[in-house]
Parts: sequence; C-alpha cells; structure tokens
Amino acid sequence: MNITQAIIPAAGLGTRFLPYTKAIPKELLPIMEKPAIQSIIEEGLASGITNFTIIANTEKQAIKKYFSLDLHLENLLHQSHKEQATQTINNLIDSAQFTYVPQPEPLGLGHAVLMAEATITQDYCSIFLPDEIMTSTIPAMQQLISVAHKYNASVIAVQEVPRNMVSSYGIVAIKQSLEKDVFEIDHLIEKPSLENAPSQLAIIGRYVLSSDIFSALKQIEPGANNEIQLTDGIALLMQQSKRILACKVDAIRHDIGNPLGWLQANIFYGLRHPLYGQAIKDYIHHLPKAEK
Repeated sequence: MNITQAIIPAAGLGTRFLPYTKAIPKELLPIMEKPAIQSIIEEGLASGITNFTIIANTEKQAIKKYFSLDLHLENLLHQSHKEQATQTINNLIDSAQFTYVPQPEPLGLGHAVLMAEATITQDYCSIFLPDEIMTSTIPAMQQLISVAHKYNASVIAVQEVPRNMVSSYGIVAIKQSLEKDVFEIDHLIEKPSLENAPSQLAIIGRYVLSSDIFSALKQIEPGANNEIQLTDGIALLMQQSKRILACKVDAIRHDIGNPLGWLQANIFYGLRHPLYGQAIKDYIHHLPKAEK
C-alpha cells in the first residue's frame, strides 16, 4: 500500500469570516506568520505525502499563487539580502506537487472529494480538511497511514468529545476494538442526539480512504441543501462490506473554521513561538481587565 496522494477540499465560501473572506480565502488566514493551509501541507509532507490535489473555486487563485514561486519577489529579496524570508515556503514548494481542481458549485464535502477522482491513481488516498490544524509528535495523518498499512483498510480519524457536544459531529459506533485506540466501525451517525449517540468518538478532519469512495459517492443521493456528504459515501462502503476503521489520533486539534477557534489557535501557537512566545505571555499577564 503506497499513500502519497492527498485531497484538500478548499472550495468553501468562508462565510463565518466575512467580510475578510470576500477578498482572501479562509485557508490563507494566518496562524502566526504562515497561512493555515501551509500547516496542512507540512503535516502531509511529514507523513510521506508529496502530491496534493486542492479543490478550490475559481475565486481562490490566491492559494495557487501562494504555492508557486514568485520570481519578481525573489529578485527583490535577493537585492536586499532577505532571501531567508521565503526559504521555508520555497522549500515546501520544491518538495510537493500541487494540482488544482475547481468545484463549480458548493454541493457538499463528498462532492468536493469526488471532483478529485481523476487525479488519484493509487488504491488509497488521504483527505485533509483544512479547517482543522493538528499538532503532535507523530503527525496525525501518519498515524492513520500506519493503521491503514497494518490492516489494509480505510481509516477515519476520531477524537473523544464531551457528551454535550456529540450532536455537533459525526459519531462512530464501534464493532470491536482491534488494539489501543484502533477500532472497527459498525456504523456512523451524523450529529446524533445525546440519547442516540453510540459513543463519544467524533469524526475529525483526517481520512485515509480506498479509491472505492469515488464510486460510492456517485451512488448516494444528495441530502440537505442538495449536498453530497462524505459520511454517506463512507456509510455506503460499509454497507458494501468494505472495512472501515477508526483511529483515535493523539494530537492537539484546533478547529479554525470560525473566528473563536482561529483566535484560540493563534494564542496556542503564539505562546509556543520561539520568537514571540514570551512577549505574548507578558502581554496577556498585563492585559487590562475589560470594563464591565
């Protein structure tokens, strides 16, 4: 099993960040000094992935520009002896291959994944949801890939959430435990009520799926808002006796798809920043109390 290809659905409108996202894709929102999507690519490269298919609408050319060399900028930096300013991103560009596929209409996550079918040539591929930034000793995607290799099966990342939050996630029902933090899934329930939730293991934004997911996505009927959901495609694979596992990933996760989560991520990474961390701690310590 060789897994070096990834799909990154990035065609969303970013309505929760308007008016900012009127001009700039939400995937380019900064987490300290680099855009969020760069952290996704870095996690992928650290997991052995080199080919990234980014699903983006035609209004998101800024993403393509960011992951391309800017010779004019490089020349200006060279003249001022500041070449190191873009060294990290240029090294990343040299290490990865990017393909851009448009999603003409926002018809759901499953539809976005389906748009990438022609670019995937391997039996399994990885999927990153760019709204979720994860940090861990072993990259979250590498944890999934290791499980997929071991069991020759598709793997979904999960994390335990508080009971009062299960209705905000897709929740997995466990058939059996295979080893510590690895489970075979019986079925999925999308945003169940507290009473109907079979566990507190919530699906989060990392997947390793077999290429059978594309045929499954073509077979399912659109749901609410005429959208094709990825979880419905995965559920159909299980109905077709395809083995789907859940891996409880060991990672600190931030959902940056909303302003509060994005701010929390910046605080988290800012406090750990080698250059700015202490200054941020001092600022927070001396921050005036808000007036009542």
